[in-house]
Amino acid sequence: MDECKLILMGFGAVGQGVAKAISLKKDMINEKYGITLKVVAAADSSTSAICQDGLDEELLLKTKEETGKLANYSDCGSDKSGIEVLDAVDYDVLIEATPTNIKDAEPAKSLTLKAFADGKDVVTSNKGHLALFYKELIEAKEAAGVDFKFEASVGGAMPIINLCQETLASCGISSIKGILNGTTNYILSRMTTEGMSYENTLAEAQQLGIAETDPTQDVEGIDAACKVVILANSVLGIDATYADVEVRGISDVSLDAINLAKEEGYYVKLIGEVSEKQLKVSPRLVKKNSPFAIDGTLNLANVTTDLADDITVMGKGAGSLETASAMLTDLINIIKNK
Repeated sequence: MDECKLILMGFGAVGQGVAKAISLKKDMINEKYGITLKVVAAADSSTSAICQDGLDEELLLKTKEETGKLANYSDCGSDKSGIEVLDAVDYDVLIEATPTNIKDAEPAKSLTLKAFADGKDVVTSNKGHLALFYKELIEAKEAAGVDFKFEASVGGAMPIINLCQETLASCGISSIKGILNGTTNYILSRMTTEGMSYENTLAEAQQLGIAETDPTQDVEGIDAACKVVILANSVLGIDATYADVEVRGISDVSLDAINLAKEEGYYVKLIGEVSEKQLKVSPRLVKKNSPFAIDGTLNLANVTTDLADDITVMGKGAGSLETASAMLTDLINIIKNK
């Protein structure tokens, strides 16, 4: 393989981050691995741009920013969307960055299974299809003999899945505990340091773009629970779905409770725990001087192993370019395996 043809499905913040990352790093990848990356199709929620000879990443970004639709990409715009795009062009790897859907996992599930059926590798940042249908997806991937990478689905730029599967391959892992959602960590951190109420802190986070207009997936622990499921399956080999996780968010954490904990030398953090004994997301007390006492939108994971004791990693759990960095790493790993 001297050329890797990509379809980029989903052109929201993460998809645009991937396009930017490819633009920034494709020369380095070509020089280091002898592979030319070529985006042959990109699709937003209702339109696309398709060209077998390759699209310009910067023009994709400019077209989306200025017109709102990839259909307006010069000479290559199309009204095709979803699975239609996968049938419209020859490609090697699907880069799947559509929004997470925890109800039925669409369109990520159908796109991924279609790519597998066509013998294509897939890199995803999506959590919904992994949290709901992990076993089905892995069985389909193995039957097709393709690669399926999803580092970006947990912790954004923070390495955790590849760390556990590859770097810690010699170790038995008994548990993972972590701060797996940057939005809730920001809210709890601000409540602790500034003495702001939950409602006011949430409003601030929304104004800054840290929290969504509808913050339910973050503040009710849904996003973190999805990540718990992915880690349970991919790292500990636990056959679990979202329904197996005990979930409690932060919307009922009062300022009084945070202040009381602070007086006793503790912070309140939303912690996800993965072990054979339990899959759980809930607000918990952590010591002020512990690794979990991190502020802002940072994520953290503590991995308990038999040979290497505890390994702790920390990094940005959100951000379009940060998440894209994990997806590009997965793509490079696929290329290296060929």
